[in-house]
Amino acid sequence: ICAGKMTLIGVFRVLLCFAGLTLSGYALFVEIKIHNDPSYVALCDVSEHISCSKAFMSKYGKGFGVLGSLFGDDNFLNRPNSFYGILFYILILISGMLKDFFLARLAFALVIISNLFSIYLAYILYFILADYCVICFATYVVNFLLLFPTHATASSKSKRQ
Repeated sequence: ICAGKMTLIGVFRVLLCFAGLTLSGYALFVEIKIHNDPSYVALCDVSEHISCSKAFMSKYGKGFGVLGSLFGDDNFLNRPNSFYGILFYILILISGMLKDFFLARLAFALVIISNLFSIYLAYILYFILADYCVICFATYVVNFLLLFPTHATASSKSKRQ
């Protein structure tokens, strides 16, 4: 069930997933720190308009700005976006290690969805919050780059089956 030798595409995918996990983990760390200490200033808070904290702590930083409206702010689904990012990168990482056509296609579909969310969040960041978030932008780049290895994996696994 597990893949044997890792290809260059597999290594690229693993590196991207670890980059995404690191970015999402840092975002969650910042959110928890600010929640516990409102005077905390994150390394990514450079100025008033270059601030990751502003993005993370906005209503769009939790449940993508949608889940709270749908299910209530206190609902267990209304988690920080970084929480969902961590789950996403773990799923993409695991799916790449397994030889399964369905999982490969599912991973590619999830990466496409993550890119749609990246576009949505980038729009909000720029046009609504008037902010630039270095961590957010880096996450968008990771999500975009994940299109290539997940597509290659889904295509190669479909040819083998």
